[in-house]
Amino acid sequence: MIDRRATLAGWAADPALAPVRSVIDVRIAAAQPVSVVLISLSRVDIVNAAYGRPTGDALIAAVGGAIAALARDVGATMAPMGGVEFALTLPSGVDAAVDTTKRLTELMAEPFTVGTIRALVGSRIGFAEALDGDDGARLLRRTREALTAAKASDGTTIRIAQPDGIAPLDELAVDLHHAIDRHEIDIRFQPQVSIPTGRIIGVEALARWDHGQHGEIGAEMLFAAADRADLGVALSDHIQQLVLARAARWGKTLGSLRVALNLTAADVTRPGFAALFLARVDASGFPRGRLTIEITETGLIEDLQAVAALLAELRGAGCRVAIDDFGTGYSSLAYLWRFPFDKIKLDRSFIAEMSDNAAITDIVRTITLLGQTLKLQVTAEGVETADQARMLGEMHCDHFQGFLFGRPMPVGDIPSFLVNDLARRMRRESVEAAETETDLASAST
Repeated sequence: MIDRRATLAGWAADPALAPVRSVIDVRIAAAQPVSVVLISLSRVDIVNAAYGRPTGDALIAAVGGAIAALARDVGATMAPMGGVEFALTLPSGVDAAVDTTKRLTELMAEPFTVGTIRALVGSRIGFAEALDGDDGARLLRRTREALTAAKASDGTTIRIAQPDGIAPLDELAVDLHHAIDRHEIDIRFQPQVSIPTGRIIGVEALARWDHGQHGEIGAEMLFAAADRADLGVALSDHIQQLVLARAARWGKTLGSLRVALNLTAADVTRPGFAALFLARVDASGFPRGRLTIEITETGLIEDLQAVAALLAELRGAGCRVAIDDFGTGYSSLAYLWRFPFDKIKLDRSFIAEMSDNAAITDIVRTITLLGQTLKLQVTAEGVETADQARMLGEMHCDHFQGFLFGRPMPVGDIPSFLVNDLARRMRRESVEAAETETDLASAST
């Protein structure tokens, strides 16, 4: 997984891109058309979890071979980027390049056979055509920005970088310098629900940028722009202060809710961060005991020993600690004994596949059982259907969050949401009580 703190300029100079970069430089120097396509595979983590890392690696190799064959067919140059990403340089203009991109999506839609299994992989694709004024580095950066936007989208799998299309990170980075002062950075809160009781037990705080020109920008693009502007730490500090200040002002209606707050890889590697963070929490007035710190595997791998010590200090100070997006990396299970966690958050990719994939269902069941064995709570992310919620309940999963129950919402909408939820539960309990009385009456006659 690429660390957001790595600059796009550094990425464009990656030696793995040398074959692609060579073609780009030659064609731009000769004023000839050239386009770049970046492909990032998804669902490989599911194959890793279901069948093991060697099978996942074999799947990546099989997909890479198919992409290489397509590249040869269209006269493109391909470069594996390591992990799940591939780069293509096409010696053609936009029409031919778009046609090639469509062929790539059709290729990704077919299952790949690895040994005795057939696996479907997903993909996100970023595409850019060389424009006047582009050099190789700028063309590659624009392509990466398009891929980042495709990954951040809920539905779009291909994103084409146009001159006036998606906002380049350079532009967003400049705007971000003023966004905090303009109060454009905001927080949405998504409910987390107890599966056994149906009650809202907490919320996760999610950062959003209400950009005047480009609309709502999610956390991934927001932090990518912050890293480009060298504002990653400042942005994280600002978001933490916003979340804590708003949660501390909640009245009795919301006084029992837990708040989940995400820390970045940059946060957990800062010297003295634990003391700084705890002082920030105490100054806000929000109780440490109602705060859950969430961290992804990207943050964990930065410095295992230092991060373990940090999380232990936060946990010892009264906060709870959760591993976010569990199961998406290669070492998830190892982290459970290396780090002091209270909660596992199952990645949404597992939940999305669960209803149609018996192997994924077994994995979710196994992780839930593992959580129970280790006395860790398990929260499922991305629950969108009643069938998914039912299956999780049967597995004795503890909590879920997702569009089925509630979308991320402004803090002002939470009280009315809770009132409506209470009314819903009271109606349900009333119906259940009436059904019980009817059953008892029938049984006595």
